[in-house]
Amino acid sequence: MHEIIRLNKISFSYGQTPILKDISLCIYPGEFIHVIGPNGGGKTTLLKLFMGFIEPSLGKLTINGKSPKQTQNKIAYVPQVFAFDKLFPTSVFEVALSGRLSRLPWHGKYQERDKQKAMDALKQVDMDEFAHHPIGELSGGQVQRVLIARALASEPQILLLDEPTSCIDHSAQLAVDKILKKLRRKLTIIMVTHDLDHIGKDSDRVFCIHGRLSELKPDEVCQHFSMGLYKEKAEVLA
Repeated sequence: MHEIIRLNKISFSYGQTPILKDISLCIYPGEFIHVIGPNGGGKTTLLKLFMGFIEPSLGKLTINGKSPKQTQNKIAYVPQVFAFDKLFPTSVFEVALSGRLSRLPWHGKYQERDKQKAMDALKQVDMDEFAHHPIGELSGGQVQRVLIARALASEPQILLLDEPTSCIDHSAQLAVDKILKKLRRKLTIIMVTHDLDHIGKDSDRVFCIHGRLSELKPDEVCQHFSMGLYKEKAEVLA
């Protein structure tokens, strides 16, 4: 199987501060990858490289054999926190529909296909019944499901999620987990997380990032990672 993402000896620095060092990896279509590591270890930086927001200081990164900037419409991103004015009258449907922006024609008008894709995406996350509700009236977990719908509406090949369950309650976390399980094998999913409880069940591989990258099998991920010991474990594995 041909890889969908390839990193060859990637390094990245902010000014004189090194963040990622000599990372090489391949990710294949349909894989579910979890990314773990300490705060400041480079997890979000890795996602930004995938999206083409920043470029490597050294090395080469390709997605489907092209640069990330050439494949941005194949990648969707779900942030940890969605900052918005809760009083602004934006509906759930409009938020999901905004996932189609990159596919608008030159005249910039949504087509019926765009609207159908947005509604289909809301159905995938069980939020279609809230389509015409203001986004500001939803709970944190419901907002997160709408953000996943927005990402899915863009018809991506790769779904990137940056700690999508860190700011929501347990029942909402379970709802997000259920959605991601349904998407498994349909998309390539790369999820940054500090929640290790479900990695063994859901993940194909685990990347531990603390400057360098260590690849783990899901059953090698021990609970002591969540006790602040990323650094020591990463150094040993590296």
